[in-house]
Amino acid sequence: MDAILPLLSSPAAWAALVTLIVMEVVLGIDNLIFISILTNKLPEHQRARARRIGIGLALVMRLVLLGTIAFIVALTTPIIDFGFQGAPDSHGNPSFDTAFSWRDIILIAGGLFLMWKATKEIHHAVDPAPTDDLLNKQAPIALNFGSAIFQIILLDLVFSIDSILTAVGMTEHVPIMVTAVIVAVTVMLLAADPVANFIHNNPTVVMLALGFLLMIGTVLIAEGFGVHVPKGYIYAAMAFSALVEGLNMASRNAQKRKLAQTAQQPPPAAH
Repeated sequence: MDAILPLLSSPAAWAALVTLIVMEVVLGIDNLIFISILTNKLPEHQRARARRIGIGLALVMRLVLLGTIAFIVALTTPIIDFGFQGAPDSHGNPSFDTAFSWRDIILIAGGLFLMWKATKEIHHAVDPAPTDDLLNKQAPIALNFGSAIFQIILLDLVFSIDSILTAVGMTEHVPIMVTAVIVAVTVMLLAADPVANFIHNNPTVVMLALGFLLMIGTVLIAEGFGVHVPKGYIYAAMAFSALVEGLNMASRNAQKRKLAQTAQQPPPAAH
């Protein structure tokens, strides 16, 4: 309590809290998109429970990692060094590095898993199941509950480490980190069902979201190799793509309304 009271009266601490909450919410969007796409492949009565379990696990992982900050920071210490660096960039830093820490290895593994999963889902959408499955409305679900939770846990781990390292880099006060993480995960929990339902009801959004996951996986691999990709560029590209898809959806809805109005009009009287 003695450590918290000074923070309550510090404008800098409040500014750090607001900034960190925004950052954690933005980072949580990636996690939420993956959970939404994955749980939508479950039977309908299991989806909401799987989403809540996945997001709850994300909160638990983040809080556990916050309790072991010294261990998390140590994850950035190189454990393997192949002794090779890329040509220096404009700032004099190597374009990529072959000294890998546990964080780098986890990011690369998570990025590869995300790219594999997104590619598999895109292939399934472009080249769907055999005609028997297409004709059978009661075709078996492609994913079971345990498998979905296991895959969510793997990606929760990757996104949690990235989230906590971001928090450690922005502030040194653990109460601020804990508050920001709890608020961000609460926002994820509240948005989970609407986001998942929206993705489920708009097939073209699913393809866009899978494209986002491919991009996020690529960025995670790049970060693992020491190539820093400014997050602003990534989220600007995602926002622009979402805006274009929103315009396409508005155009399709306008055409549907126009067709519906045309169908309701009585035929012209015969002369």
